[in-house]
Amino acid sequence: MPVDLSATQALTLWHDVSLEQVHVDPHDLTLRQMAILLHIYLKPPPHTVRGLAATLGVSKPVITRALDTMGALGLVTRLRDERDLRNVVIKRTVAGALYLEKLGDLIIDRGRTLPPM
Repeated sequence: MPVDLSATQALTLWHDVSLEQVHVDPHDLTLRQMAILLHIYLKPPPHTVRGLAATLGVSKPVITRALDTMGALGLVTRLRDERDLRNVVIKRTVAGALYLEKLGDLIIDRGRTLPPM
């Protein structure tokens, strides 16, 4: 179902959610890390370092650094692809799924408090 928001409402929602995340979220993910995490959880697998780098238009080391942080937080795991050992496959975790579910709930909650257009 489409959501009609003005630019001000959309930015207010992003602001409110970001501000709440700063207050309650110990992870403090960068925008790039969040984009990678959302891609891993919202797009069908498999996800590889190479594929994520191509999707985001960045180098593989950039993806690796982001995954190092997210892996340390338990949001994703990495495994070598048994069929092609050159590839590293990124796997979802329960902790990562719960993190994004809470974020989704927060967005819904803050969206309901937006002033009308």
